[in-house]
Amino acid sequence: MEIKINGQIFEGKQVELDEIAGKKQIAFSFDVTSETYHDVTTLLYKNDFQVNIPEKSLSFPAVIQEYSTSTTNLYEKGNTSEFYLKVREK
Repeated sequence: MEIKINGQIFEGKQVELDEIAGKKQIAFSFDVTSETYHDVTTLLYKNDFQVNIPEKSLSFPAVIQEYSTSTTNLYEKGNTSEFYLKVREK
């Protein structure tokens, strides 16, 4: 499923959409390569997002609830890591 965060497109895997206490929440995994690592982490460190999910006609401002990565050696060329991200509506 395509998920846009601040205009950057992510191909979400294992996508879970929820609503908790009246606030939208999305959790998903996505692949990050050594080539895209810097751009992705720079975006995530902002922790101030506009989330758009075109397939579900959803759009909401959000912040990170959970974040993890399967590996941290993405400085080595050719490596790929699976990131997990859960964001919740502000």
